[in-house]
Amino acid sequence: ELRDAGLDWEPHDGDRFVIPDRELDHHVFSISEMTVDVRPVPGGRQIAFNGAVEWALDAIMEYEVIWLPSEAQLRERLGMTFRSLERSGTTYRCEIAAGSEAETHDASSAADAYGRALLSVITADPDVFPRVILDEL
Repeated sequence: ELRDAGLDWEPHDGDRFVIPDRELDHHVFSISEMTVDVRPVPGGRQIAFNGAVEWALDAIMEYEVIWLPSEAQLRERLGMTFRSLERSGTTYRCEIAAGSEAETHDASSAADAYGRALLSVITADPDVFPRVILDEL
């Protein structure tokens, strides 16, 4: 949902991703200088596998994978809208605010609460989260 809403990804060492629709949905991969790296190619960036995997996939285009941002990456993208993250039992609540407008987003994990909050910011009406805040994302 975040990708479809316009969240940009500049792949870096340690970033995690999945490859959908290739019977690999349950495998999580990581960008690593040793085994999985990013190469610029005509038409975008290619994520290349350097002989460390047992199946026949040498490389895949970045737009074919789904980035799994970490809690820290999501919190950073929330920028100045982030107010707090609280845990209550098995639920995490992320509070975001812009001016006098505040929202909370609940989820079963901290990353999902941050992600829901960020999705709200990205897709918000500019009157709620002014363009100056969104431009920082």
